[in-house]
Amino acid sequence: METRRRAVVIAVGAGQTLGWGSTYYLPAILAEPMAAEINVTTGLVYGAFSAALILSALLGPVVGRQIDKLGGRGLLWTANLVFAAGLGMLGLAENALGLFAAWLVIGVGMSMGLYDAAFATLAGLYGRNARGAITGITLMAGFASTICWPVTAFMEAEIGWRAACFAWAAAHLVIGLPLNRLFVPKGTGAPASDDPAGETHQSTGSAAPPKFAAAILALVFAITWFTSTAMAAHLPRILQEAGASPAAAIAAAALVGPAQVAGRLLEFGFLKHFHPLLSARLAALTHPLGAAVILAAGAPAASAFSLLHGAGNGILTITNGTLPLAIFGAVGYGRRQGLLMAPARFVQAGAPFLFALAIDHMGAAALMLSGVLGLVSFAALMALRPPTHGAQGTNS
Repeated sequence: METRRRAVVIAVGAGQTLGWGSTYYLPAILAEPMAAEINVTTGLVYGAFSAALILSALLGPVVGRQIDKLGGRGLLWTANLVFAAGLGMLGLAENALGLFAAWLVIGVGMSMGLYDAAFATLAGLYGRNARGAITGITLMAGFASTICWPVTAFMEAEIGWRAACFAWAAAHLVIGLPLNRLFVPKGTGAPASDDPAGETHQSTGSAAPPKFAAAILALVFAITWFTSTAMAAHLPRILQEAGASPAAAIAAAALVGPAQVAGRLLEFGFLKHFHPLLSARLAALTHPLGAAVILAAGAPAASAFSLLHGAGNGILTITNGTLPLAIFGAVGYGRRQGLLMAPARFVQAGAPFLFALAIDHMGAAALMLSGVLGLVSFAALMALRPPTHGAQGTNS
């Protein structure tokens, strides 16, 4: 059983690495050459990308409900087909209309094939014992930008951005689809009896969580993804605003990926013995702490900021999946997760633009904004209490 679960985690983790690297992280490398050839602004390319995120948010609850009923295997491998179609359309785009159409198709794939769907699939298979599996796939997918940014940049330089899109489309068909089709079990494997944390909230299977706890988690997730997306889009720039040279800013920003993995290893090895609420509280403080350090010390603290932000962001990505599981249980997890994450997807879509405005007007002091948001998230998490009978840390 343990060997089979490990195979599922590796397959889903590899699929998530491909999914994130070929979609979410694509504009950072291809937006400029794409805009130049199609004769549109870079902002319009990011606007199409934002439209994909918004569509993904709208479809999330529907996708989650289907995973609750039927399991996630079919949707995960179908997402590979949708991603391949969208990337193929992107490679063929000749104008703004084609660009938006391609990204909207990719947005459909995002709703079916990224973390929310993967977490719901694992919750359906393993119930409240899915925490270890969720941590495992985020450990692997934490390398998505580290692996896929250089690969995309190499392909763009050697064969052009259109061929790079076609290559990623082929990867979904040749790599992603077989992984999800062959290694992810059918249906759902976790019986309701394996879900004591959720029994008190769900008598009809509707999985409607208590309003207060749901509102708190939706707020925390929205802040997490706003800050994560803002930093992903603007980290080198904000470090330069703090006084770092361009080369030093890029070098410091590159530490975020390893720091995310280090944070997830901490969750996997030590924090798993505690309720995920503790992990989330600790992680929520790292970005505000990093912001305070760099605003006080300037450029010499650029690496410290990147390490603190990255470690916290890595853990928070996991708790986005494990907190609802521990508090509400696995019954109805997919639909609930879609609802809880919808606000996050909306603010995520606007984060690059809004934080760019903040930097334009405030410079490095824009980190005061993200730092305060982090403190709000921490305060909200302190208002939550783990269920007295709920899922504590597991060794799954």
